Amino acid sequence: MRRNERIILDLCGGTGAWSRPYAQAGYDVRLVTLPEHDVRLYVPPQNVHGVLAAPPCTHLAASGARWWQQKGEGALLEALAVVDACLRIITVTRPDWWCLENPIGRLRRYLGRPVHYCDPCDYGDPWRKRTCLWGRFTIPDVRPVDPDLTNERIHQMRGRPGKCGGSRRHNTPRAILPDSIIRLAEATLGSHVTRTQLRCITPPGFARAFFEANQ
Repeated sequence: MRRNERIILDLCGGTGAWSRPYAQAGYDVRLVTLPEHDVRLYVPPQNVHGVLAAPPCTHLAASGARWWQQKGEGALLEALAVVDACLRIITVTRPDWWCLENPIGRLRRYLGRPVHYCDPCDYGDPWRKRTCLWGRFTIPDVRPVDPDLTNERIHQMRGRPGKCGGSRRHNTPRAILPDSIIRLAEATLGSHVTRTQLRCITPPGFARAFFEANQ
């Protein structure tokens, strides 16, 4: 089957950063994301080759645990409904491979142990955001960034030093993101893109590595 005939579903894909390497390579990428498409109502096509799923982590990530009780059970159920919709689409389409990602948090309680854990700096992007991957896919080869190299890259990119394993491990500030990712976010989400929105964008190094391992 030719690449342009291989359908890739990018569920809750936001800017489409995760599926971008597939689109650039000529795959038939279908971006299923708000506001145009609600994954909970989406009717998938036949002959889906691969599925990328990144359900919103706002009510699931451990970084927001301090607000879980305040948000109440309704927020959790809403988040799980989106996860359930992604898994339903995967079950119906029976793709050759699929992967669902979410940061460390309470989704492990519902989906079990992830197939793989990774950080952006495992694939060349200079920050940490511990992420869980569930599914049936080939795990990309790790290409870790040396901490010294990370410091140098950040300094060159924005003039602000940092360290992959340092005290700023939970930050992904605009200062250390590549210009291409900033432009992608602004084009999709508007010029006033927030830090939270930037953190939700799939790191380009991981996206490329995943594509190379799963074609």
